[in-house]
Amino acid sequence: FWLKLLCLQERALSQRHSFCSSEPLAAAMAEGRVYNFSAGPSIMPVEVLEDVQRELVNYKGCGMSVMEMSHRSKDFMQIAGEAEKNLRDIFGVPDDYKVIMAQGGATLQFSSIPLNMLGTKGKADYLITGQWGDKAWQECKKYGTGQAACNTKPTKFT
Repeated sequence: FWLKLLCLQERALSQRHSFCSSEPLAAAMAEGRVYNFSAGPSIMPVEVLEDVQRELVNYKGCGMSVMEMSHRSKDFMQIAGEAEKNLRDIFGVPDDYKVIMAQGGATLQFSSIPLNMLGTKGKADYLITGQWGDKAWQECKKYGTGQAACNTKPTKFT
């Protein structure tokens, strides 16, 4: 589902609304919508949401929702391929790099990084300058030795 949203959002932004156009951004918003610029979920163009709404129950006539189809199906593989291509294009990811689509958001990285990067020494230094750094350091300790090279928590991260 989120891969589809990524594809639709990128398509809507590139085809329907140019940020360089003379149309004010407010005109592109449906009346009564809230502007959400959070670190996690954020505002999406109404056109993207309308596309998703139209295709939610029957994606491109395949008889089911994207949320119901197998991750091995031809339709889903096409969605995943398009999402990866768009991601590579937007961020300039070279072909010799792997793209991993994983659920979990930022906090997933707190375990993914030490699990994949501690190596044989099992140690990592952390600069703990805020709540997120502290959480990452605590998670690292589950998999190896997380060493606090700097910790500003005693001064309330200031």
